[in-house]
Amino acid sequence: MADDDDSFEPHLGRQRSLGGKRSRSALGRILRSTNLARGGGPGLASSRTFTGSRIGRGGGTGRVLARRGDGAAFGRRRVIVKARIVKLAGRGVSAAAAHLRYLQRDGTTREGEPGTLYGRDSDAIDGAEFRARGNGDRHQFRFIVSAEDGSDYDDLKPLTRRLMERAEEDLGTRLDWVAVDHFNTGHPHSHIVVRGVDERGKDLVIAREYLTGGLRERAAELVDLDLGPRSAREIEIALRAEVTQERLTSIDRALLRGIGEDRVVAASGRDGFDQAIRTGRLNRLAEMDLAEPIGAGRYRLAEGLDDTLRGMGERGDIIRMMQRDFTRVHLNRPMADRVIYDPASSEAQPLVGRMVARGFADEFNDRHYLIVDATDGRSHYVAIGKGENLEQLATGAIVRIDPLSAAVRAVDRTIAEVAAANGGHYDIDAHLRHDPGATEAFAETHVRRLEAMRRGGGGVTRDASGQWTIAPDHLDRVRSWQTDRLRDRPVGIKVLSPVPLDRLHDADAATWLDREAVANDPVPLREAGFGQDVRDTQARRRQWLIAQGLGDEMAGAAGPAGGLLATLQRRELLRVSGQLADELQRPFSESAEGTRVEGIYRKPVDLVSGRFAVIERSRDFTLVPWRPVLEQQLGKPLSGVMRGDGISWTIGRGRSGPIIS
Repeated sequence: MADDDDSFEPHLGRQRSLGGKRSRSALGRILRSTNLARGGGPGLASSRTFTGSRIGRGGGTGRVLARRGDGAAFGRRRVIVKARIVKLAGRGVSAAAAHLRYLQRDGTTREGEPGTLYGRDSDAIDGAEFRARGNGDRHQFRFIVSAEDGSDYDDLKPLTRRLMERAEEDLGTRLDWVAVDHFNTGHPHSHIVVRGVDERGKDLVIAREYLTGGLRERAAELVDLDLGPRSAREIEIALRAEVTQERLTSIDRALLRGIGEDRVVAASGRDGFDQAIRTGRLNRLAEMDLAEPIGAGRYRLAEGLDDTLRGMGERGDIIRMMQRDFTRVHLNRPMADRVIYDPASSEAQPLVGRMVARGFADEFNDRHYLIVDATDGRSHYVAIGKGENLEQLATGAIVRIDPLSAAVRAVDRTIAEVAAANGGHYDIDAHLRHDPGATEAFAETHVRRLEAMRRGGGGVTRDASGQWTIAPDHLDRVRSWQTDRLRDRPVGIKVLSPVPLDRLHDADAATWLDREAVANDPVPLREAGFGQDVRDTQARRRQWLIAQGLGDEMAGAAGPAGGLLATLQRRELLRVSGQLADELQRPFSESAEGTRVEGIYRKPVDLVSGRFAVIERSRDFTLVPWRPVLEQQLGKPLSGVMRGDGISWTIGRGRSGPIIS
């Protein structure tokens, strides 16, 4: 027998490999089991992928429910659930308060009455109390639950309460929530706002899979229990209705899924009914020049068909919203005088008119619109973007709408020039060296522009010394940043008068009518609609000014006397200052042209003459014209010099602080 030492020759294989088979080590088995448990394949490679989608409560439940929904039975009731997480830091608190107010606006119930917040145990909840409980919360959740057959419910409250009970069971915690039901669209739906804390007051983190799929499946379960599955007859009726619609339909989506690179689809279907539906829809698309028949039951779909149909659907929704708002406020305008304002159009002009209505263009993304009855005699639908772009105004307030563009400004070009000459960096000292004729105040306006870009993700950075790093493609970044901003704020809005037109003819204040009377380029007025109303009110205003000794009778018309605006504004300030003096326990002192104003900014006050800032000083207070830059300066000491109808402010007392005018 040969020696064992002579017959044994070891061969080293790859590390952790047993004869080419998968590792059976404890670590390998753990990783493999973990991967299988989370829904991955049996291999180890996929366990290395981390998306964060399963972090938080309800991850496992959401995953199971979402998979069940992927194979939902034919005829199941469809429910759309949109979920959004909103951070409450900074302006988020005031935006959250405004959101609750918007949800309770007029015309949301079946009877056209304001909506009412409700909760688990009450049909009427105070929104202010709910907000107070949420003070200090990091975030909140907002849901929109819309059942396809929501119109079959007389009341959505029981459905919403049962849905939230299921959510509490899935998430393992009690939820603090309020809801309001809206019946002002073709699909009744519920808005649900949930505080971002669990029952122990800790931050509530919900897994993405539950937000995107789990809650939807829970809602669909409940609707199926209430109404039963849709019958084949109901499905047929819904599909037949889609054949002629001027919007993107489920039939269109099915057609688009079946096209090739040549964009050709066939009308043939799974069965006779499916083929009839496809043929009817394709013929309708051909009538709209969105499809071209090429013979043998085949059609070539137009490029951008989905975007075109989506735009047509949005336009139809806008027309219906305008009709609903006109009916609610009893405004009668011919169809030809109802238009959609497009700020991106090359023909877009500034618009002046009274605000007839305000509403949601997109409730989920907080996109708002105004209906403006303008001086051109027409009523305009104006998309204004985020609701925070415009404060709450009374119906009838007079506003000016200006189209905004993504154009690069002179200030951006100057920043790029200074940075190019300073090694890619910008600061005030570099600016003053580059342009000795520039003032420090002028350079500060460039810093404010950069700060706005930094806060808005515009691709600029600032180091601890205050120096800005400017990329070589800075102007391209400005265009991109501006374009992104236009999505949230497509127009500029200026309040010309918070007071409706019918209260201006005898107002003892400097009104919008008076400013128009002395303007070099007054707003043109059409002899129809709001334009005619303005003409009539101007005539009444002239007669009132004559009676007050503030106008001259000239050829049957009243011309404004010298210093008219200053006189009327001073009258209102003196009248209002008496009320503020009692509140502040300080006497009022006027601020004349050229005088320095120093004090603490206490609050804004809205007058007929405009918005003014209350500046409290050690022994008295004064009123000065308000500027948007004061929004973030409440309670802070300021210093500035009165110049005409404006003032240049400095943060902090004295001249050393940064100018914010």
